[in-house]
Amino acid sequence: MGDTVFRAADALLLLSFGGPERPEDVMPFLENVTRGRGVPRARLDAVAQHYLHFGGVSPINALNRDIIAAVTAELASAGLDLPVYFGNRNWHPMVEDTVARMAADGVRSALVFPTSAWGGYSGCLQYHEDIARARAAFDDGAPELVKLRQYFDHPLLIEAFADAIRAAQRQLPADRRAGARLVFTAHSIPVSADAAAGPPPDGGRLYSRQVAEAARLCAAATGFTDHDLVWQSRSGPPQVPWLEPDIVDHLDDLAAKGVDAVIVCPVGFVSDHLEVVWDLDNEAAQKAAELGMAFARAATPGTDPRFATLVVELISEHLSATEPRRLGGVPGYGCTRNGASCAPGCCAAPRRPSPGN
Repeated sequence: MGDTVFRAADALLLLSFGGPERPEDVMPFLENVTRGRGVPRARLDAVAQHYLHFGGVSPINALNRDIIAAVTAELASAGLDLPVYFGNRNWHPMVEDTVARMAADGVRSALVFPTSAWGGYSGCLQYHEDIARARAAFDDGAPELVKLRQYFDHPLLIEAFADAIRAAQRQLPADRRAGARLVFTAHSIPVSADAAAGPPPDGGRLYSRQVAEAARLCAAATGFTDHDLVWQSRSGPPQVPWLEPDIVDHLDDLAAKGVDAVIVCPVGFVSDHLEVVWDLDNEAAQKAAELGMAFARAATPGTDPRFATLVVELISEHLSATEPRRLGGVPGYGCTRNGASCAPGCCAAPRRPSPGN
């Protein structure tokens, strides 16, 4: 894990993806997300219907505000006097506006917690680009900003997911629990983007390897000797290969093998935002019902009290330069100031980046 460059901070910025909070925001939000990617208007219209199904409101901003409230309380308990700010990449509060407010409030240096645990372009480098873009709005006086490290294998994250898997298993009919198949999902990305992510000497597939490692750790923590890793939420032109199989297609395959119960854990997501709710609680759950398959979806960790503890632990680890707590063997990286990359080649940008987590 790479070294960081300063150990002082007087604020925390929670940096996330963003989402609409009223129907009239849906299409402008989607245009922000897909700008420069050549996504057809018909695809945007189709995705817009997912949001409009829930009244045009994505749950992500409200969930992030809940995380901020929990982190604020945890910081106070830990004796850390850090105000917490909230900024987004794609919708209000935009990170540029938040960093301007931080500067006006006198913030000189801040740590940045991203709502993505991963490496790769969408999971890491794009957050550095957000930081750099927000700071570029200043001639001078922009706060120093340091993105906290990747945390995909932090013990508290794995514990929270493990307990959520156990709770989901209990939701299944009693006679199907023992034979239920454990299936992990994460956001799909283009195969080319995944292949490009990872520094020497073991470069390539950093994102998918980290996701696979987190899934392995969660399965081991819950006593499952076998599990599947599949993907969801792909977008972009159909001729571009993305990570597969898709969760819905995989349910068909499981049914063909006689599986009659499934536990789905969205290990790639911090919160139950719209892609989790639509792709899993609607599309995947409906497919399982059509197949006569019992279906239970594990909760994401953002609402678990341990998640706020994890955030504060990452802050304390950075400020005191202590050794990070990690369970896995796949590389994870720390980051440097003001939008610089984690490590050379860690998170290469693809030609057409995916929407992210």
